[in-house]
Parts: sequence; C-alpha cells; structure tokens
Amino acid sequence: MDPIRNPFAPGAGQRPPELAGRERELKAFEVVLERVARGRPERSLVLTGLRGVGKTVLLGELRSMAVRRGWGAGKIEARPDAELRRPLSAALHRAIRDLAVRHRAPDRVEAVLGVLKAFALKASKPDAKLRDRWQPGIDAPATQGRADSGDIEIDLVELFTDVAELAADVGTGVALLIDEIQDLQPDDVSALCAACHELSQSGAPLVVVGAGLPHVPAVLSASKSYSERLFRYARIDRLDRADADVAVLAPIEREEAGIEPEALDALFDVSGGYPYFIQAYGKAAWDAAPDDPITVKDVQVAAPEAESELAVGFFGSRYERATPAEREYLLAMAELTQGRDEAAGTADVAVYLGRKPSSLSPARDSLMKKGLVYSAERGQIAFTVPHFGHYLLGRD
Repeated sequence: MDPIRNPFAPGAGQRPPELAGRERELKAFEVVLERVARGRPERSLVLTGLRGVGKTVLLGELRSMAVRRGWGAGKIEARPDAELRRPLSAALHRAIRDLAVRHRAPDRVEAVLGVLKAFALKASKPDAKLRDRWQPGIDAPATQGRADSGDIEIDLVELFTDVAELAADVGTGVALLIDEIQDLQPDDVSALCAACHELSQSGAPLVVVGAGLPHVPAVLSASKSYSERLFRYARIDRLDRADADVAVLAPIEREEAGIEPEALDALFDVSGGYPYFIQAYGKAAWDAAPDDPITVKDVQVAAPEAESELAVGFFGSRYERATPAEREYLLAMAELTQGRDEAAGTADVAVYLGRKPSSLSPARDSLMKKGLVYSAERGQIAFTVPHFGHYLLGRD
C-alpha cells in the first residue's frame, strides 16, 4: 500500500488521525468552559495516566477547544530542573494576547501585561549580573507592587486574579494547561494549589488543566491537604476494543482502504489498546501490506518492525537514562511481574535482589524522579511506561 497515504501518526504528543475514546473528557471540558464563562464555580482539571495513553494529545485538544470559544489559552511543559515562573510567564503572555484581540481597552490590557512582566522579572536571581538577567519579551512597563514580591505563592494568586479579571471583561476565560505536572518543584506545586483555591472561591474565570503520571494526586495532596477537593481528576487509560477499532478503521476508511477483521484482532492484541502503540503498529502494518486490504499476515510481518522502532524511540530512550543500579531494579520489577503491566512490591524487589530495602531506596527514588516508575500505592511500585517490563525481559 502507498506509504505516502499512510494515515497513522506515531509521535510524542502528535494528534492521531482519529481521537477515539475521549468523548467523555471532551464533553466534560465543554461544560467547564461554559460554566466558568457564566461565572459558575468549577474545579480545575487534572488528567492522569501512563505514558502513551494520549494525555498530551488530549491536553492539546482541550486547548484548541478553549481557543475556539474565544478563551485565552497557554500551555507549558513542567521540567524537574526548572522553576515555574519563567515558562508560566510565557504561557500567560500568549493567553493575554489571545484576549487582547477582543478587548476594547488597550490600557487595561497593558496594565495586566505590566503585572505579568513584574512577575516574570522575578525569575532572575536578585544577585544575578545584569547581563545574566532574563528579560521577558513583554512590551509593557513592569508594574510596581503587584505580583512582584518574590514569593511565588503570593505573586501567583495576584497574577491569576488580574488575568482572570481581564478575561471577565470580554465574557470569556483563561485556560492554563500544564503537561508533566508531576515534575513541578514543591514550592511551585504549593503556589499553584493556593492560586487555584483562591480562584475557586472567587469564581474567577481561570482554570488550570494539568496532565501527568498516575501518582499526581499524591503529589498535589502532599503539598496542600485540600487539593483532592480542588481538582477534578480524570484517569486516562488505554482504549477498549470498540474504541481501538475506531482508531484503526476510521483513518483507513478515509483513505478508501480496508482491513480484515482478523487483522483488527491482531492489532488489538499487540497494541494492548494503548493509543501510541495503535499508531505504531498500524503504521507498520499499512507499510507492510502489499495490497488492500490489510491482512493478519501483514500485521504479523509488521510487528517486529514496529517493536524494533519502539525499542529505540519509546523504550530504549528511557532505559538509557537509568544507571546500572537503576537498571538492576527495573529488571527485578520486570521479572517479578513476568513482563505484565502490574505493580511489584518494593519488599519483594528487595528479597528478589537479596538486598535490604533501605539500600534500594536511592535507586527507586531516582527512578521516580526520572519518571520511569511510580508508586501505585504504599509498598508498591510500577512502570510508568506500558509494556516496559516485556521490553526489559526481551532485551535481557
């Protein structure tokens, strides 16, 4: 089959040709947008799930929905080695520019930009030399005495309040989307929760939409005890069989091609219903098929090619980040779970390796910081990447 017409699109954060199985989340966000725009109280939203289930894609779709409704919207990706202030400033700058198109009072927009600039300038250390200080590209003079205390929690509440009021002027709202939210630094998490709490009490039209790994609720609750009531959590999981079939069939049919039922069965078996894997195996099956329709033999021929690509780009890139001690821990997890997507007991890992649990804590904690594993519940540890255990056993 013509590889140029191949509709499948495996890629980090790349929107698939058919966004199947996410109708509930999209409809729920429509309700959030409408309620907030009408001044109704609404909680911010956090999407959680393993890697490869489409959280980043869904986050991008929610941003597009907000923009189509005339909202200001900005998106950032949190990083464990970076403070929130600088990327947040850039995201809100984008959101304010979205709102400025509709606002009839340029002076009002400039005033909020001045507050944003004052907030952003605090990203530079007080003792930094002039040449090393970051200068945000905000075309407005910095305001004095607003969002510039240097305390991220105080400043964020004031900034969110002013940006939300600007959105209220034009009858819309602001959506701040944060990917990899579990990588925020503790002080930034605390400040974000406090700001969301303040906004929820005042009914201000600004919502935060975060996306991260399954342990995000624990990260947020460790920062502020009220966070479990502050956010609405939506678990994003692999697709069921019906939605997985739609994700395969719809793009193929749009290309006026076909796939045999047995081939659909085989694609679901190898992908496990995970959206990223559906795209990877679907693309390989299309390229392997000499004729239309795609057959089960085509899927079988294509599977090793897809697995080889996943081993390098999806699994291998993460495995290479682990130290020898961390790799030993990962392999022990894989062997204990026999390559299944299940949690392993931390005590069981210690027994399996013949080590004291305390001696393994540094490796486990480092793997968690690198986003390779997460604590499913107390005393349990699991891979953040589906099929990672199977990959490790095959590699071994």
